[in-house]
Amino acid sequence: MEPQLLHDVTGQVATVVIRNPAKRNAMTAAMWGSLPPLLETLVADPDVRVLVLTGEGRTFCAGADISTLRGSPLEAQRLAVAAEEALAAFPKPALAAVRGHCVGGGAQLAAACDLRFAEEGARFGVTPAKLGIVYPASATRRLVSLVGPATAKYLLFSGELIDAGRALRTGLVDEVLPEGELDGRVAEFARILASRSQLTQAAAKEFANGRTDRDAYWGERASGSGDTAEGVAAFLERRPPRFTWSTSG
Repeated sequence: MEPQLLHDVTGQVATVVIRNPAKRNAMTAAMWGSLPPLLETLVADPDVRVLVLTGEGRTFCAGADISTLRGSPLEAQRLAVAAEEALAAFPKPALAAVRGHCVGGGAQLAAACDLRFAEEGARFGVTPAKLGIVYPASATRRLVSLVGPATAKYLLFSGELIDAGRALRTGLVDEVLPEGELDGRVAEFARILASRSQLTQAAAKEFANGRTDRDAYWGERASGSGDTAEGVAAFLERRPPRFTWSTSG
């Protein structure tokens, strides 16, 4: 099977599937390179309100395809960082659904999502110390923001894997589900997110990611969006709101 990123849009939820079964869904250079343009397409699609990233089969992603590091490791890292940054900048909610191994570049991708849901038995690791690779500054900062400096150093210094329970305790994942319940819970939560105001979500994502200069911008968007009036009216009328503001323009 050709290593690739598959995607599907169903009910306002886009699902991107990492597929490289011969290498536990390791990311090839071509796969890294294909992610940013794919995300651009999903940003522009008004039917997409939520993104779910997952791996095919019983594993999320075992990291970068190590064979790609033999030629130009700096170019391979550039592609990985560009993909990670594109995912982190995706303006709609992005969820990682993790089962099996989530290691190296796979952990980078999961950390770049807004939330991470894991199945019991999942294993997480950040493994550049096993290869003598300098972990990118952007990925390091993102990891520290999730788990704190001590746990980030534990993961980066050792390259050891941690289980889903420890990942939950440290903040690396947000929920851990029993085997067989991951897909249903992620689908349920994605539907909840899709029903909420994209205006609120997009502004909150920027602010939570550290943007400090856009209060006036988002105030103007709120004033002209109609979402606030719709939300209040729906609450008073005891009906589901019909929010219309979209990041897709």
